[in-house]
Amino acid sequence: TGDKGGRVVIFQREQENKSRPHSRGEYNVYSTFQSHEPEFDYLKSLEIEEKINKIRWLPQQNAAHFLLSTNDKTIKLWKISERDKRAEGYNLKDEDGRLRDPFRITALRVPILKPMDLMVEASPRRIFANAHTYHINSISVNSDHETYLSADDLRINLWHLEITDRSFNIVDIKPANMEELTEVITAAEFHPHQCNVFVYSSSKGTIRLCDMRSSALCDRHSKFFEEPEDPSSRSFFSEIISSISDVKFSHSGRYMMTRDYLSVKVWDLNMESRPVETHQVHEYLRSKLCSLYENDCIFDKFECCWNGSDSAIMTGSYNNFFRMFDRDTRRDVTLEASRESSKPRASLKPRKVCTGGKRKKDEISVDSLDFNKKILHTAWHPADNVIAVAATNNLYIFQDKIN
Repeated sequence: TGDKGGRVVIFQREQENKSRPHSRGEYNVYSTFQSHEPEFDYLKSLEIEEKINKIRWLPQQNAAHFLLSTNDKTIKLWKISERDKRAEGYNLKDEDGRLRDPFRITALRVPILKPMDLMVEASPRRIFANAHTYHINSISVNSDHETYLSADDLRINLWHLEITDRSFNIVDIKPANMEELTEVITAAEFHPHQCNVFVYSSSKGTIRLCDMRSSALCDRHSKFFEEPEDPSSRSFFSEIISSISDVKFSHSGRYMMTRDYLSVKVWDLNMESRPVETHQVHEYLRSKLCSLYENDCIFDKFECCWNGSDSAIMTGSYNNFFRMFDRDTRRDVTLEASRESSKPRASLKPRKVCTGGKRKKDEISVDSLDFNKKILHTAWHPADNVIAVAATNNLYIFQDKIN
């Protein structure tokens, strides 16, 4: 997890307890480190917040873990490694670290490694700076494990993980005259298996798939995904709520999912004309768009994620609700992440929102939803049915219950 104070916290699942086979390992804090500090851009007289926008793991190659974290302007590559031994018995320095006089050394000794308490160290290995004029909204590691992309409002850059002083600009939608600006890039992601393919979404609700083999500058897309708008439902808010806040490829690479304000859509990469699935996240808010516009909630950027087998998807909503959709059975559920409803080992009860008429006992009325409690970030374990849900400053981890 990354927070507004520029900190990154890593949680690790404890080893499963053999004596209690039903108790699956719980997550505990493994390491906390300060990833970004507040900065000041003197040329533009702008403060650069330390807030972490995105974190992406790199595939693990050895005992250490590597991750990329970014704020609005600077991306950093961090190495997280463990130390449980320390060297003792140096020749050139005493045990307290002071250098010894070389002329007083009369014998050579071989230093030995002694066990010590486990220490987890986070060290910055690379800093990728000064490449984005606008705020970075996405980073995505390529399947070649060598390169990654970073996207801001108007440009996408391609980086090599070993090279910090230059990147290649692969998409640039900035018009010559900024008054002609009609859309911005909202998210971008590499294909999970094809290292030459990536997609990016726009504030106009469109997704462009680009192939880096066709040209160095991917301003001309290979595929263009857009759902035709229903003219009968057009309103003042149509453009704002059609803006895509997140795009994610399925693990198989066959589908991609996009999240707009009211719905989540699944697209088949072979069909550009319309999505194969549309799931309504909180359709009951359509009548509330006016007040959501006034309190700026209509600009909230919700993320979405796939489960490990691509059979289910999850995304967040308001009032600390989050939604899960089963793609096979077409069933969906609304659950709540809150301290009251999340007692350890207790099952989450499905929640229902009442949109009008008579409210049933278990239902919650639309008017009593708390729009300050929102779940923007969710993650699903790649193999198990374990999910992480971030509700403001609390992280909830849920797992499917074993009877």
